[in-house]
Amino acid sequence: MPSDLPNDPARMWLPSLALAGCVRGAMLCDTRGVFGAERAWHNYFPTTPLVSLVWWLHGRACRVVESGFAYEEEGPFPGDVSFAGPFTLPSQSRGAGPAHVLHLLLAPDALQALTGIDPGRYVNRVVDARQLLPADWRRWAQAVRDVADDGARLNLVESFLAARWRPLAQAQGARWRYQYWTQALAARAAASGPGRSLRQIERRVKGWAGLPLRELRAMARVEEAFFNVVNATLAGERRWAELAADSGYADQSHLCRETRRMTGFTPTELARRLREEERFWAHRLWL
Repeated sequence: MPSDLPNDPARMWLPSLALAGCVRGAMLCDTRGVFGAERAWHNYFPTTPLVSLVWWLHGRACRVVESGFAYEEEGPFPGDVSFAGPFTLPSQSRGAGPAHVLHLLLAPDALQALTGIDPGRYVNRVVDARQLLPADWRRWAQAVRDVADDGARLNLVESFLAARWRPLAQAQGARWRYQYWTQALAARAAASGPGRSLRQIERRVKGWAGLPLRELRAMARVEEAFFNVVNATLAGERRWAELAADSGYADQSHLCRETRRMTGFTPTELARRLREEERFWAHRLWL
């Protein structure tokens, strides 16, 4: 999405096809040379079924508490490498001075297959990754911190994960956006093991992804509406009733309620903020 903001320091890295079922991408934000030492900054993040590893390469951020958002207490994020589970509520953070952050987005079922970590234990939580990851992953996380530049850093991310993901890739499959991933997850659950009742399928999906199938479908629908709303706004169109129907909502009010629940804002307000406010850089990278 085009931004009216000059010198936007954020960018999205997309993995090779070999990692398509494991890694959604990596968000990099580097404000060194852009923000001064006293410059305050603020970030908004939408709900997501994904899990993430966050490297604080320079600077730190604190959680922001606000009604309708995820965090229940203020305070800095734990560790210099953090692990974040799936989020069923939007979230906020803030900091001061220049920052350099790598935010790696992973499919929760893929991470569980690779590490044994149960994503359901970390819904709406951020913990110190070094206290959670297996030993070889901890060594890798430190190596990612230690390399000299983002190019080498991303090469190390890709090579480490590709070697471990390759034996699992065919079974897990590749699927993005959320809608396609959720559909593929449900289909795999239906074909896995004895028993194919709806309850058994939902139990398997929640075990792999950490969230109920109903919640995953709601997130997929909001993401689809997000793309539709932004594209319509850029085209100068405000056909809310049609957009709601195209995105699978009962009516315009349903679309607005769900968008606000998942992002913290109405569709109109979100579209405006995306264009005008730097704090929505993570949303813009998704487009």
